[in-house]
Amino acid sequence: MAEGPIVECVPNFSEGEDRGKVQEIVRAMRVDGVHLLDWSLDADHNRSVVTIAGSPEAVVEAAVRGAGAAAHLIDLTTQKGEHPRIGAADVIPFVPVSGISLVQCVMLARQAGMELWKRLGVPVYFYEAAAARPDRVNLENVRRGQFEGLLRESVRDTTRHPDVGGPELHSTAGASAVGARKFLIAYNIYLGEGADVGLARAVAKEIRAANGGLFGVKAMGVLVNGRAQVSMNITDFERTSMTKVHAAVTEIAARHGAEIAEGEVIGLIPEAAYEPNADWVRQTLQFDPEEKVLERRLRRPLEWP
Repeated sequence: MAEGPIVECVPNFSEGEDRGKVQEIVRAMRVDGVHLLDWSLDADHNRSVVTIAGSPEAVVEAAVRGAGAAAHLIDLTTQKGEHPRIGAADVIPFVPVSGISLVQCVMLARQAGMELWKRLGVPVYFYEAAAARPDRVNLENVRRGQFEGLLRESVRDTTRHPDVGGPELHSTAGASAVGARKFLIAYNIYLGEGADVGLARAVAKEIRAANGGLFGVKAMGVLVNGRAQVSMNITDFERTSMTKVHAAVTEIAARHGAEIAEGEVIGLIPEAAYEPNADWVRQTLQFDPEEKVLERRLRRPLEWP
């Protein structure tokens, strides 16, 4: 890696079924000074997640180009999936890795947001640390009603106007939520045979911070390939470790008469979150720290498609 500040960006796109389209989006993000660390598709959620890192200005440019390709390739009027979404490039968060602060990442998010509107005509909502209003810190508030609801409300209701552009959304690409945040770990746990989605929702309700569960944990119960899954985002792994999350899901499921099956980590985790001998590592499918730990992946980035 080159010397100087390193920022990570983890754009989520509302396409997880067509590998060719996602490949085209990833290819559009190839910019000098940017490394491709991870990309994956999820057909059930109909969503893809790409992780890039590099010098700040180059990463902003790569993110905007990726959003441009997504706006061209994804039509939200026909797109359906398990995951809530408001845009073709649904969320674009900037994350400090080294030599850069969260405040500086807020400025990068604002810069990217202006470019999305100027170049693509896609309006932007700023969230998390980059939020311009307190009611937009939480992504759930921004995404309320999803693309279909926001399409109507962004025009009718002044409290739902975008922060940049609009008030009308892009007719097929919707809007993008652009933010700055600390590391977020996307961690899913499948429930054992016989468990239904109702049980996954009950576990998710009990574990999420909003319902008095674990600090910094967002969770929902979903059905993936006919199997019940607790789908989670851990927003503060320093206070709530993956071990703690795994143990809590195990315990709550057991109370409901169910066992847990395998886990999966979407994207990368920081070195500080990796616990080599933990139960969650053993139960996570294909967890290779050389590929899934960000600092290690930075030393050996992926080839661009």
